[in-house]
Amino acid sequence: MSPSTRTFHELVAEAEAAPTEGWDFSWFEGRATEERPSWGYARAMGERLAKAGAALDIQTGGGEVLASARELPRLTVATEGWPPNVAKATALLHPRGAVVVASAEDAPLPFGDAAFDLVVSRHPVTARWAEIARVLGPGGTYFAQHVGPASAYEVVEYFLGPQPEAQRGARHPDRERAGAEAAGLEVVDLRTERLRMEFHDIGAVVHFLRKVVWMVPDFTVDRYRPQLLSLHERIEAEGPFVAHSSRHLFEARRPDA
Repeated sequence: MSPSTRTFHELVAEAEAAPTEGWDFSWFEGRATEERPSWGYARAMGERLAKAGAALDIQTGGGEVLASARELPRLTVATEGWPPNVAKATALLHPRGAVVVASAEDAPLPFGDAAFDLVVSRHPVTARWAEIARVLGPGGTYFAQHVGPASAYEVVEYFLGPQPEAQRGARHPDRERAGAEAAGLEVVDLRTERLRMEFHDIGAVVHFLRKVVWMVPDFTVDRYRPQLLSLHERIEAEGPFVAHSSRHLFEARRPDA
């Protein structure tokens, strides 16, 4: 039975029962789509990892992106703060020879100065520039894909209403450039794209908000049931709910001296 022929209650119940750990988004297949940035982050990350001697993946999630690399450096370490993701990443990355370290997102990185020649991250909650610069050795590179400003805010504002301009402008690439440069890094590449997202059924919206918990921080189905039902009826009548994600590619280098 396709999602479009199922009732609101069936779609929501299925989404509530779906596991949310890790960054595996295969559950959305056939139910939601998102354009991918033109730069192909996972491929480009893999090329850099193949040339590195010691690499760190910050906020690895379930380790899926790091594990996609064909070749990992001799010394590869990943950090993650959410216990279910720590367990998932450990199971996925240990067979590849990578070590997963449990570390809170807002804690100092638990490594010595100049420990790595490459630091990578896909969608970190925040980029703690002073810590990134500290653990990079001279000539080392930070290579990451960040979530940009007002990403998927059509979803956020549907449930929470219009957001303050300061909130919409958070994660702006210009601010991140300034932060990286203040920490002593040289920004060598910074590209931005805004990408179309489509939610084809209300279950996909529920699963998205359960998985990406910072979008609507107080989200539960019970709390937002009237809005969910209204959105379900809108999707049924008009087609997919469209939003736009914001991404930027960020590459910075610690000077040799």
